[in-house]
Amino acid sequence: MAEKKTIDALVSGGQATAGPPLGPALGPLGVNVVAIVNRINDLTKGFAGMKVPVKIAVDVETKEFEVIVGTPTTSALIVSTLKIEKGSGSPKEEKVGDLTLEQVVDIARKKQSQLLAKSLKLAAKEVIGSCVSMGVTINGEDPKKIQTEIDEGKYDSAFENGK
Repeated sequence: MAEKKTIDALVSGGQATAGPPLGPALGPLGVNVVAIVNRINDLTKGFAGMKVPVKIAVDVETKEFEVIVGTPTTSALIVSTLKIEKGSGSPKEEKVGDLTLEQVVDIARKKQSQLLAKSLKLAAKEVIGSCVSMGVTINGEDPKKIQTEIDEGKYDSAFENGK
């Protein structure tokens, strides 16, 4: 049975290089680092401007490799959607952006497999929780108000396509 070596790294979407952290980790394995970097960039180009977790599994004997791409953090997806640099340093006083409920649901769909939430509705509430701490409003409203309205069933139609 061939020995597999796994490397975990956080790369900028579509912009991985043969420098650190990948080069020093992959070089000693005797693999084609450029081929792996190109594969990572191909798989992560849709996450441009975001930090993306990747896992590279290398067969030490055959030098074959597999790249598994994770999903950026919820806050990275919010920042990217709003096209802002970062969340608010004082979220109670300073609001940095406004998401539509549809954008929240879209982020929840992307993250759902990695969240503890058992439904799309609960995943959206987790995303809204991140909005609270980042100073981001939803539909121009306080995110906590939107969470309460979700609990009351006001937006149920937004979650019909995803359990």
